[in-house]
Amino acid sequence: MNKFHGTGVALVTPFNSDRSVDYTGLKNLIDHIISGGVEYLVSLGTTGETATLSNDEKKKVWEYTVEYVNGRVPLVAGIGGNNTMEVVETIKNFNTTGFDAILSVSPYYNKPTQEGIYQHYKLVSEASALPIILYNVPGRTGSNMNAETILRLAHDFENIIAVKEASGNFDQFNQIIKDKPEGFLFISGDDPITLPLISMGAAGVISVVGNALPGMFSTMVRMCLDGKFIEAQPLHYSMIDITNLFFTEGNPGGVKAALKLLDICGDEVRLPLVSISKTTFSKIEQELIALHLID
Repeated sequence: MNKFHGTGVALVTPFNSDRSVDYTGLKNLIDHIISGGVEYLVSLGTTGETATLSNDEKKKVWEYTVEYVNGRVPLVAGIGGNNTMEVVETIKNFNTTGFDAILSVSPYYNKPTQEGIYQHYKLVSEASALPIILYNVPGRTGSNMNAETILRLAHDFENIIAVKEASGNFDQFNQIIKDKPEGFLFISGDDPITLPLISMGAAGVISVVGNALPGMFSTMVRMCLDGKFIEAQPLHYSMIDITNLFFTEGNPGGVKAALKLLDICGDEVRLPLVSISKTTFSKIEQELIALHLID
């Protein structure tokens, strides 16, 4: 699974002013990120505002992304939810052509037990023709998939190959990395702590910041994977302030503002999200100027 070492980017979904999907913006975004040297892309994860897209829109976005990427980098599809049987049916009917794995978020809202989470992923694993990357993000799902459950899934199902971990719990990180099967990947789900997580054994990151700063972020990650942590520190710290601004008013409003300033695509989001405030927008603009990315 070397293709998932390094920087993956969770693509935003650009929208036109009428909130329809902006495929020109998506084209620009894909080119921008790939030219920045990232290792792979994730289509329709949380950052893609997937919860607000219709099934038909999702299908069209996936088809367009596969066609336009055209094999330049590996692709991961975000397919998850809190209705297990619906997720299973979606995966069974998913056109896997051009995709290398599925990123599947732990069930949200229902607040399942650990056994419920295990049984959910058991059915997902059995339904999928592609490798599965688990996604643990308690801040969004309302429940933590604990280390014991992640390790149980990693040991029991060969096609569950990785976890994107965004719990923020370093005790949990330590336990997973210490006891995971050989070859199972631990992937950072939080941009600001990617450097320390790689020092602990993470294989890289699935990034939000990489939408706007693919070159800087992927360079920092590769340096860390090469053991050059001291050399990577200036890049790491140079991105801390803008990263915090990206998340000040929720994701992906902040990074979309940066993409607008970089002339990649617009900053429109779909309700219930709203565009970030003028104050935060101005601060992001100043950070991009300080990083010499815009004039």
